Amino acid sequence: MNLSPNIKLFFIASVLLTLMSSCKKEFSGNNYVAYFGGEVTNPVNRYVLFCKNNKVIDTIKLKNDNTFFKKFDSLTPGLYTFKHEPEYQYIYFDKNDSLMVNINSKDFDESIVFCGRGDEKNNFLMEMYLRNEKDRNKMFEVFDYDFDKFDKTVNSIYNNNLKFYNSKKKEIDWNDEFDIYAKASLDFPHYTKKEIYPFVHKMRTGKDVIEKLPKDYYSFRSKIDYNNEALTDFSPYVMYLSHMLNNMAEIKYHNHLSNIDLSLKNNINKLNVADSLIKNEKVKNMVLNSIAFQYLLEDQNMVNNNLFLDTYHKFSTDKSQKNEIIKIGNAIQLLKPNFDLPEINLMDVNGKTVSSDDLIKTNTVFFFWTESANSHMVEAHKKILDFKKKHPNFEFIAINLNDTEQKWKETLSKYNFSGIQEYHCIDFENIKSKWAITKIHRTIVINKDKKIINAFTNIFDIKFEENLK
Repeated sequence: MNLSPNIKLFFIASVLLTLMSSCKKEFSGNNYVAYFGGEVTNPVNRYVLFCKNNKVIDTIKLKNDNTFFKKFDSLTPGLYTFKHEPEYQYIYFDKNDSLMVNINSKDFDESIVFCGRGDEKNNFLMEMYLRNEKDRNKMFEVFDYDFDKFDKTVNSIYNNNLKFYNSKKKEIDWNDEFDIYAKASLDFPHYTKKEIYPFVHKMRTGKDVIEKLPKDYYSFRSKIDYNNEALTDFSPYVMYLSHMLNNMAEIKYHNHLSNIDLSLKNNINKLNVADSLIKNEKVKNMVLNSIAFQYLLEDQNMVNNNLFLDTYHKFSTDKSQKNEIIKIGNAIQLLKPNFDLPEINLMDVNGKTVSSDDLIKTNTVFFFWTESANSHMVEAHKKILDFKKKHPNFEFIAINLNDTEQKWKETLSKYNFSGIQEYHCIDFENIKSKWAITKIHRTIVINKDKKIINAFTNIFDIKFEENLK
């Protein structure tokens, strides 16, 4: 008998409720037993990850019928995430909640429905998420409006969402701990629109409206608790902070600065604003790490990276060896010109593990790609084939990041990139920590003596060929 996903979920929930009714004594006193389960339609892997603060708490395997189930003997109330990679979504647990979820990987967010004890709160969060996504997809046209029309439009959207929030809050009668996330899902997307408007409007229309904004336009900033630890991993808040810091830190008059130097100054300004605005150590470190990681994704200039990291270390108290920024900073220090390139292991097309050191037998260029950025992959290989003709004294080596071995080989089989050596990254964390790889738009140039010529360049840079002379 073929059952629809929702009917299947109903049956699963019924079994769960039966189990719960026989275990009511577990839901008493200081016991924090909780349950999480559901079904994944069209799964892309055989597990669901259950996470807190970006750390995996449990890997829950799918059964043969694509359902999953987990009993937690003690689960602290709060916000969690579940992931069926590469997608993820939030889930909130109160004490002794028992939640089931339906997921379709082909339509991830739109497919999610919760049932069980605690379902109403979570279905509210999903509804707010989908409302905000729908609004965001319509906003490009709205950013073109003059201020009065823009203000009227976004306030109308906010007021409609506010009515929905108020009605659900009264109906469900949730507690103050959950309301932190419920209210944040209402407010921060609205605040983000207001932060973005002046800059997107100028970019799209050429008209500067900053001088025309009311004096109290940014008054909502004074209502925000920038030290609330509960929100440090909640994307509406994190996204708002990013845009707000971009706004407050932007250098308005910069004709004398290159784009690279402007980016450095803007991002150092962000660090300064975050340090002055946020006093809670955990929140401040989260924000500083977010700024730093984004900057290091954008800029791969050795001198500027070091100047930026000097300021970052002045403000950050996160000295943990697990801190990604420290790892990247340490790697950058070892990638200076005339230094040896740190050794990593790679896989060749025959499945054999090879050392990067053994690959450098002459002047060598390493570049990177992933199947998920297909257009970059194709254009990068075309560019390299052109360089190969003009610079026969160089060997060009492509390294695939992130993809599975099978996906890497399948992708290569579709193209003819003869003349380029192809290798697969076995351990991304290793290459990230040793070569400071944070993005695919990176190129490393090595001389025949295995010394670094430039570890922070880009084959699409107009001056790239200067590294090959």
